[in-house]
Amino acid sequence: MKKQAAVGEYLSRTVTYLIFLLISFLVFYPLVYTVSGAFSPGNGIAGLNIVPFKDGFTIKHFVYLFTQTQYWLWFSNTLVIALWTTVLTVLVSSISAYVFSRFRFVFKKSLMMSLLVLQVFPSFVGMIAIYVIILRLGLFNHLWGLILVYVAGNIPYNTWMVKSYMDTVSKNLDEAARIDGASHFRIYSTIILPVCRPIITFLAISSFTGPWMDFIFPKMILRTPEKQTLALGLYFSFVSDKKNEFTNFAAGSLIIAVPFVIFFLLTQKAMIKSLGGGAVKE
Repeated sequence: MKKQAAVGEYLSRTVTYLIFLLISFLVFYPLVYTVSGAFSPGNGIAGLNIVPFKDGFTIKHFVYLFTQTQYWLWFSNTLVIALWTTVLTVLVSSISAYVFSRFRFVFKKSLMMSLLVLQVFPSFVGMIAIYVIILRLGLFNHLWGLILVYVAGNIPYNTWMVKSYMDTVSKNLDEAARIDGASHFRIYSTIILPVCRPIITFLAISSFTGPWMDFIFPKMILRTPEKQTLALGLYFSFVSDKKNEFTNFAAGSLIIAVPFVIFFLLTQKAMIKSLGGGAVKE
């Protein structure tokens, strides 16, 4: 019986390892293949070897991006959109969450439910309305038009998320500060925000990554080449219906990951430090 149990445990462990190896392969192979394509001498995806890095090594695709295309312009446009979206989303969502968490007023529950209902519907439902509003505001083909679309779309869910976190923060902190004569804004900026740094950091990361990945709204709002983001520039320059330059596209996609890595490393350290802090508990 003991031998049978040992054999059964060994088989179960082997099957588990094989499943995890298969999942890891399916996840990492496309990433490794993209990195390999960025440094491969070929051009189209059909000419690449199925084994990564078997075709050789070259950096000519990166040289081509920086010298023969408007990659830096696409990059700067996307960076401006991502940074302003992050700043405005964090500011508006955190202030809204503080108001809903700490104040009592008429229609509070109704407004919170309205935010929740707005989040249920996908953004594509309101694309026609968004197009008309942006056109009436004169922000069509402007970066600020796209920034306002992202910020407006981020507010409902993020307000709920930050409010839920702020509700766990002891109100004794507010009362102690108010006794010392602190205003509501001072309590929000010097007490609540530092305690809520983990959720604020997460909000900043998610708000920053969204614009880098999006294609639909930039395609709808931004039309001229000098206003294109990375998603638009890479797609229309390298992988559209009439072009199949996968290696150049892979090189551009690889550079996109650099800001993510830097931003994540910086915010990860801030998150770890903030999680190690404490506050007064109820």
